[in-house]
Amino acid sequence: MHDDTTPPISVPEALAPLLDRFFGPEWTRGLPELTRRQLRRWDLRPVGAPMHGMVALVVPVRLPHGGSAVLKIQPVDEESRGEPDALRTWAGDGAVRLLRHDAGTGAMLLEPLDPARTLAPVPIDEALAVIGTLLARLTSHRAPRDMRTLEEATRAMVTRARHLAPRLRSAHERDRLDALAARAREMAPHAGDRLLHWDLHFENVLAPLPGTDREPWLAIDPKPLAGDPGFDLFPALHNRWEEAVATGDALRETRRRLDLVSEAAGIPRDRARAWTLVRVLQECVWAVEDGDSALPRVPVTVAEALGA
Repeated sequence: MHDDTTPPISVPEALAPLLDRFFGPEWTRGLPELTRRQLRRWDLRPVGAPMHGMVALVVPVRLPHGGSAVLKIQPVDEESRGEPDALRTWAGDGAVRLLRHDAGTGAMLLEPLDPARTLAPVPIDEALAVIGTLLARLTSHRAPRDMRTLEEATRAMVTRARHLAPRLRSAHERDRLDALAARAREMAPHAGDRLLHWDLHFENVLAPLPGTDREPWLAIDPKPLAGDPGFDLFPALHNRWEEAVATGDALRETRRRLDLVSEAAGIPRDRARAWTLVRVLQECVWAVEDGDSALPRVPVTVAEALGA
């Protein structure tokens, strides 16, 4: 085991304010020591600069008997709680492999991938095909028992939307939110039981390290739930939005993207459209809960492109 001289890991400058905002300064202050203890517990040696996602610290490490991995430390909340179970279920089939999990801290030891190679710079049609193909594989698995469910999340969205609508400054936007909530209410009983990633955007798909016997692209950082695969399509429409605008017709490009990614995923277009609108409702609810008095522009544009 490493001794007590294992140095603390510094929290990346860009990560600290995100952790402060979502989980509080106390959690941020404790992260270096938490990481240090986990390194010692698993006899890991840091070998590179710490990286981060939205709220996760990711440390490249050397394993006790050689070989590389990454240590992921993040607050455990409703969204992230199911990540280890999802990764175990996928067992490397289209997703990063989970090597070890500490239920007490939520820490995970993961196979190393290439953080410099994501789908973000890949031509959009190729990237959409990869997303759809990965989604088909990931959602071919039934969600583990006790995974949070899309049905419950959808019903909660509908309730929250009803209470939030009066905060919107225009009657038109209140009517839009009500209409989205009504559609979501209709969809809730048909939410399904597939294992969803929920956050399958272009930067959450990485290439393996050179020389490893792995497939070309792997999903990382799921926020899993049990539901219908159509609910996982929204990030492929919402992200790289400036490229959709640059086509000169963002509405048409949104419909084209939906066609491409849903076909690659094997999801009927009517289900793809319906569950994408539920995801738009989720984005709207979050925006209003954060204090906005107008609905978020890009999700609303996605809804308009889909005829809502």
